[in-house]
Amino acid sequence: CKNQFLLKTGKIRKHPIQLFCPSGSLVGVGDVISQQLIERRGLAHHNVGRTARMMSIGFFFVGPVIGSWYKVLDRIVVGASKSDAMKKMLVDQLCFAPCFLGTFLCISGALNGLTVEENITKLKRDYTDALISNYYLWPPVQIANFYFVPLHHRLAVVQIVAVAWNSYLTWKANKM
Repeated sequence: CKNQFLLKTGKIRKHPIQLFCPSGSLVGVGDVISQQLIERRGLAHHNVGRTARMMSIGFFFVGPVIGSWYKVLDRIVVGASKSDAMKKMLVDQLCFAPCFLGTFLCISGALNGLTVEENITKLKRDYTDALISNYYLWPPVQIANFYFVPLHHRLAVVQIVAVAWNSYLTWKANKM
C-alpha cells in the first residue's frame, strides 16, 4: 500500500495528504453512521456541514496526530515482546488517549460554534463517558496492535476499528 511505503521510507513530508486523507474519510464515515444509525436522522435531515466539519477534524487533527504518535511511541518503548506491547498500550492509554479525547471534543465544540464556556460545560459533561468508553474498546485493540502488527500497519488497524469508534465519538461530540 502506498501509505505504508510513505511511512517506511520517510517520504510522508512530501505526500502527507496520501496518508492522512483516510483518517478524514473514516471520521466522516463515522459521522454518517452516527447520524443515520444512532441518531436516525434519515437522509433528508442529514447534516452535511457536520459531516464536513468532522472530516476536517479527521484530516487536520486525527490523522496527523495519531500517525505521529505511533512513531514517537515506538521510540519511547522499543521492542516487540508481550511486555513491550503492554507498556506501549499503557503509555498510549494513560498518556495519549486522555489528551487526545479532550482535544478532539474541544475542537469539535469550537467548530460547532460553542463559546468557551459552553465548550467547557460540554467537556465536563461528555469527557468522562468518552474516556470510559475508550478504555472498554482500545486497550485490547492496542495490545494486539502493538504486539502483532508492524509499525507501518498500525495506523491502518486503528482506522478499521475507528469506524465504530468514530461513530460513537462523533455522536458524543455533536450531542448538544
